Amino acid sequence: EQFVESGGTLVQAGGSLRLSCAGSGIVFGGIPMAWYRQAPGKQRELVADITNTGSTNYAESVEGRVTITRDNARVYLQMNSLKPDDTAVYYCNAAAPVPSSWRDKYWGQGTQVTVSA
Repeated sequence: EQFVESGGTLVQAGGSLRLSCAGSGIVFGGIPMAWYRQAPGKQRELVADITNTGSTNYAESVEGRVTITRDNARVYLQMNSLKPDDTAVYYCNAAAPVPSSWRDKYWGQGTQVTVSA
């Protein structure tokens, strides 16, 4: 059981991508969900989160360029005006207040986003 992310690819700066996440064997319809990313040599960071009622929150670095949405089976991340600094492996998982001990059981492989200058 894990989250399965897709949609990452190589894109030029200024381009757009839509990432998708599904839970393999995980029912997450009632919990807050988030997208995270980890760039080479850096710690994993929160990109955006969404409650089960649709309230959203964004990291300052992506505010205005990224939109997180969800339906009963998937979580999406629409990314526009991409910058080289957005290059990272993107993961989805539960968001706070779900404890990290729960999240640690379900990290997936992530999807690589590479933005060329």
